[in-house]
Amino acid sequence: MKVLVTGGAGFIGSNLVRLLLAEAPELEITNFDKLTYAGNLENLADLPRSRRYRFLRGDVADARAVDRAFARGFDAVIHLAAETHVDRSLEDAAPFLRTNVLGTEVLLDAARRHGAARFLHISTDEVYGSAPPDASFDEAAPLRPSSPYAASKAAADLLVMSHVHSFGAPAIILRCTNNYGPYQFPEKLIPLMIANALEDRPLPVYGDGLQARDWIHVEDYCRAILAALRRGRAGEVYNVSAGRPRTNLEVIRGLLALLGKPESLIAFVEDRPGHDRRYALDSRKFRKELGWEPRRTFEEGLAATAQWNRANADWIERCRSGAYRTYYKRHYTDRRKTLARWRAS
Repeated sequence: MKVLVTGGAGFIGSNLVRLLLAEAPELEITNFDKLTYAGNLENLADLPRSRRYRFLRGDVADARAVDRAFARGFDAVIHLAAETHVDRSLEDAAPFLRTNVLGTEVLLDAARRHGAARFLHISTDEVYGSAPPDASFDEAAPLRPSSPYAASKAAADLLVMSHVHSFGAPAIILRCTNNYGPYQFPEKLIPLMIANALEDRPLPVYGDGLQARDWIHVEDYCRAILAALRRGRAGEVYNVSAGRPRTNLEVIRGLLALLGKPESLIAFVEDRPGHDRRYALDSRKFRKELGWEPRRTFEEGLAATAQWNRANADWIERCRSGAYRTYYKRHYTDRRKTLARWRAS
C-alpha cells in the first residue's frame, strides 16, 4: 500500500513515519511537508535509508503541488499537516485557515480525483470545546470550538464529512487528546517546561494552572493511527484518549520532581483569552472496534520524555532559533503588552 503522510516532518508526523517504517512493512511512505517552523527534517535524520520512504517538499494548500504528488499513485492519505498552536492562531488566524481548511479541501479533492481508497484526517479534541466537570465528550457531541485554531480544525472536520456524504469519500476522522513525547516543538507545554526547568528559568503557567488536559504519548497515538488505517470504518469519527485528565499544574509539578527542580520556578502569567478549562474524550468506541489500548502510563511516558529532552538539548537549542526567541519574548516576557495589543485590535 502506498501512503501519503502530510506533515510527516512535524512532531506527530515524524513519530508516525518512524512507527510505520518499523511496524508496517506492507506500507510505502511518502512524506509531504512544507517545512514550516515546526516541520523539521532533523526529526528524521537518523532514519536508515529505505526504498519504502521518500520525502517531497510541498504545501497542502497548493493544488498543483498536491496534484503532482498524487500522480505517484497513493492508496491512502494520512493527513496530519496543520498549524496547531492556539496562541499563534489568536495572533494571526490566516495561516490556520490556509493550511487547516483550504489544505484539507485541496487534499480531499485530489484524493477523490486520483481514487485513493483511504483518507485519515487527524483532528483534535479542541473542536468540542471545554468539557463539563466529570464528563467526557463522545463522537456525537456538538462541535463548539473556542479558538481560531480549534475553529479551523472543526471546519476541516466538516469538510471531510461533507465529502463522505456528497461523494462517498472513504474518510475517517480521528480526534485525539494532547500528545507528548520526543521531537515536540518547544512552544508546547511539556517541552517548554522541561527546557526552562533545565536552565533554571521561570516556568510560565497560564492563569491558575488548573486547566485540565488528557495526555497520551505520541507513540501510543501513532499506533492508534495505524490501527485506523488498517481496520477503521470509512465514514466514522473516532475519539482517541488515555481517559485521565490532569491539570497543567499537576503535570508541571511532576516534571519538576523528575528533574529535581524546585516548584519556586513556577511563574503564573495572565491567562490565554478564551482558554478552555477542561478537555476530556470518551474513546470507548475506538477501543472496542479497533482493539487499541495505550501501552504507556502517563508517569512512564513523562519520565521518558524528560529523559529524551535532557539527552537532546542540542536539538532543542537548534529549534529555539532567533524566530522562536522573538515569539517567546512576545508571548511570555512581554505577555501583558501582547494581550493588551490583541484586545485593542
